[in-house]
Amino acid sequence: MPDYPGRMAHDDEPVQLIDPETDPLATYVLEPDDVRTLLARVVTSPGHETRTTYAPFTGGPIAAVPLSTPDDVARAVRSARRAQHTWAALPLRRRAAVLLRLHDLVLAHQSDVLDLIQLENGKSRASAYEEVVDVAIVARHYAVRARSYLAPRRSGGILPGLTGTRVLRHPLGVVGVVAPWNFPLTLALSDVLPALVAGNAVVLRPDPQTALTALWAAEQLEAAGLPPGVLQVVVGDGPTVGAAVVEHVDQVSFTGSTATGRVVAQRAAERLIPATLELGGKNPMYVADDVDVETAAEGAVRACFASTGQLCVSIERLYVHEAVAEEFLAAFVRRTRALSLGAGLDYVADVGSLTSAAQLATVVEHVEDALTHGARVLAGGVHRTDLGPFFYEPTILDGVTEDARVHREETFGPVVSVYRVASDDEAVAAMNDSDLGLNASVWTRSTRRGAALAARVRAGTVNVNEGYAAAWTSMGAPQGGRGQSGTGHRHGPEGLWATTATQTVAVQRGVHGLAGVPGIGLRRVYELDAEQWTSMLTGALRVMKALRRP
Repeated sequence: MPDYPGRMAHDDEPVQLIDPETDPLATYVLEPDDVRTLLARVVTSPGHETRTTYAPFTGGPIAAVPLSTPDDVARAVRSARRAQHTWAALPLRRRAAVLLRLHDLVLAHQSDVLDLIQLENGKSRASAYEEVVDVAIVARHYAVRARSYLAPRRSGGILPGLTGTRVLRHPLGVVGVVAPWNFPLTLALSDVLPALVAGNAVVLRPDPQTALTALWAAEQLEAAGLPPGVLQVVVGDGPTVGAAVVEHVDQVSFTGSTATGRVVAQRAAERLIPATLELGGKNPMYVADDVDVETAAEGAVRACFASTGQLCVSIERLYVHEAVAEEFLAAFVRRTRALSLGAGLDYVADVGSLTSAAQLATVVEHVEDALTHGARVLAGGVHRTDLGPFFYEPTILDGVTEDARVHREETFGPVVSVYRVASDDEAVAAMNDSDLGLNASVWTRSTRRGAALAARVRAGTVNVNEGYAAAWTSMGAPQGGRGQSGTGHRHGPEGLWATTATQTVAVQRGVHGLAGVPGIGLRRVYELDAEQWTSMLTGALRVMKALRRP
């Protein structure tokens, strides 16, 4: 296959963003009056600082977002703790009803939040719509399943029929959710909703860049019937405001880099509070020798370039069986080159912009470093300054060597490296050759073969004949990482149980007796001499094993 002569666009000057504080001609992308109500939801103090956020599409200012302080976080947690007691006392059906109403509100007002997601994050509208779908599914799932997930579970005791044991789940109190910028609606609510329906209050810290989307979500929750104070929103950077959240809450759910996740885990461990961490991924895909190449190529394009590659579970390593490599890569490159880039608040463009100068810099550095070490660009490799400050074409790299940064480091952008393998075993070994294990994908005509291969891959989720959506939208199943990709899970009962405390209540029956009949509890056993009761229990244990009693 011939190389694609991709060019690397270099700017002599750094990206210049429009500053409304210094440029008298600058205008906000959104009218300040239109976002004032949303921004008023941030927990701040008089004289608070603000941070101007900028639209990735244009570099124009979006809003002057008020910033919280660590003291504001402490105050937000205290307010949430007061509100939590009343919220937890409500019947579960009342709490679940809030989630069902939220489901309807998000779908009814999706146009508003799609605009916000695109303006703050820069992704295409179709990718933004995935967040709307995700939140609707999460809300419905936990509204319907919470009763069974929280139901007391019965367990047997040492004396069958005399010991009744139940396992109960109680809300932990105040849950802290530290959410990133890449999925501003999904990651603001995916962990908030199960925590709320379990009876917790929540302090949410969205990234300042995407605070408006999170504040819109908080507004919709109150419109759905969530009492004031149960959800508090604080805004600020991770080292100060995010760290303050970890300092005060009873459980923390963090989504972000592996490096920051280690810091969060350490502080949570020092405080002896549980933490759910979804961290980095260098996610692999394997294309087996029996695939329909057009089908697999279409799936690979979505898996690699959805949300401009700024997706925790997107594919960055692509292993292709050598028997179909040339045919598959021809289809994959053709489909990738055909993707359209654009900044419209509509469904015209396939791919949007990167979110920030920092993300653009990482993408450019990884591609340039790979080329320096001998890689070839098959598609993309272009910083599209003609479209906006942070647009970068979806990029396919071939011939990436092990000493290139992109080989092991997470890029978190629209870049994928392709490698040829000679067998399933070689593919699995290569897929597992990483400290990260978040998501993976296997493509084959044989679903039995695919399932068997998936079970051998060291990753929290593995999709067969899909990149990420099949596992992510299976809300009854846990979503998490292995290795350096995190601990704990979101989704499924595990996502809700993470915000609850487990309590075992064991009730011994028949101890006091009735109408002159003596009790028959454990006291009768222990009143025997030690030789008698130990011999009796030994015999009972042997009988229970023979009866295969648990």
